Amino acid sequence: MNGSSPGVEDGRDHAREQGSAVAWVESPLQLLCAVEACHAGLLGAHARVVPRAGLRPLAVTRREISRLNLPPGLELATPEPGMPRPRRGVTWTIGDAFSGKVQAGLLTALPGRIVIVDDGLATVKLLELLAGRIWTPLLRARATAGPLRTVLGTAAGLRLRAAARSGRLSVFTAMPVPDELARAVRDRGVELVTHDFAWLRSQPLRGPRPEERTVVLGTSLVRNGLIHRDPYLTWLAGLGSSEPVAYFPHRREDPHDLAQVGRQPGITVYDGGIPAEMTLRGLAAGQRVLSLPSTAVTSLRVLLSTRGVAVETVDVPDGWWTARAVPSLRSHLSMSTHHDTGVTG
Repeated sequence: MNGSSPGVEDGRDHAREQGSAVAWVESPLQLLCAVEACHAGLLGAHARVVPRAGLRPLAVTRREISRLNLPPGLELATPEPGMPRPRRGVTWTIGDAFSGKVQAGLLTALPGRIVIVDDGLATVKLLELLAGRIWTPLLRARATAGPLRTVLGTAAGLRLRAAARSGRLSVFTAMPVPDELARAVRDRGVELVTHDFAWLRSQPLRGPRPEERTVVLGTSLVRNGLIHRDPYLTWLAGLGSSEPVAYFPHRREDPHDLAQVGRQPGITVYDGGIPAEMTLRGLAAGQRVLSLPSTAVTSLRVLLSTRGVAVETVDVPDGWWTARAVPSLRSHLSMSTHHDTGVTG
């Protein structure tokens, strides 16, 4: 439950039962969580989920999800190059509230309700900003924004806070939200709904699981210029020299880096693309997952804790970080290392 009045809750429930929704997703995790939101009843009687065109990992994830038992009323649409503009009164579901295109849409569209689904740790950052001062702009954790981008982020923040005050903003997340932050956003009128991938849990497992005891999740930190490449590759080589390792690439890893990883003795690079939550949910007791700070650490702990699979975050040594990784960003990324830091369900 959240801190909203019963009247607001009744209105939300009625809108869900009667209304329809359009979801715009730009990453595999956003797509998965939009399906989960539909399963949880947040998107009304009919939900049209539109993936962004031109993104191979998103296309692969759409294909795999379409093979499963979709929630009633969900239409998994053909990918489109542009963001659909929701009709007046329709629930608008988005993942990346920091996107300039999405923020511009917030200022021009008149949706009935707004549902924000997970986009990783950025979701927690968004909650922090929504709980802050009313004029706080919605900007990414590592963004250096010019005046126009700041104005857009400020206006989008005002629009989302206004939606919250009128009981029209929901945030649907599997991320652990600290209790104090959860209270703060609920006091602002945000409906904070947490989940544990109930729809995905109900689906049959597809394909074989990796047989290696140790599974390593790839990272985007190298390609984003936040950690140095050489120490990361040296660490992987050390793992591969001690035991067989299954390596699941991050969707944004550089192909040249992946080629180097694949040349390390003892490391097998598996085909990436779909979320780790879907690929690895069948791991067995005795296996383990290692990862640098990543959203997937949190969600895999939710999915695998009852299966006896350890999901461990590897702390990034100080010498790995580049100058671009400012202390505030390092702190934000380290949130994924904590167990049970707040609201999880």
